[in-house]
Amino acid sequence: MEIAPLEMTPVHMSARSHLGETLDKEPVKSFGEYLVDALKKTNELELDSERLNAALAAGRIEDISQVVVASQKAEIALQLTLQLRNRAMQAYQEIMRMQV
Repeated sequence: MEIAPLEMTPVHMSARSHLGETLDKEPVKSFGEYLVDALKKTNELELDSERLNAALAAGRIEDISQVVVASQKAEIALQLTLQLRNRAMQAYQEIMRMQV
């Protein structure tokens, strides 16, 4: 997953050069889009792990390391997702405790 750099200025170049030196940039993804993509990837890892576990139980997998690696990837992704959720909740609660 490629992470785009932060743009520090709100001004975007919209003029076109007659020399062809201006390039059209790809639209910058929002935080919500990154979050949705990460959750989809986590879900895909979980489903892949479940599929390999079922294949192992059915005796169709000869190399158990595939199952272990897929399981660990899914577990790490899930732990990261839970930690992000916990941090977001802590930040929200801290903001709500602030007196304005």
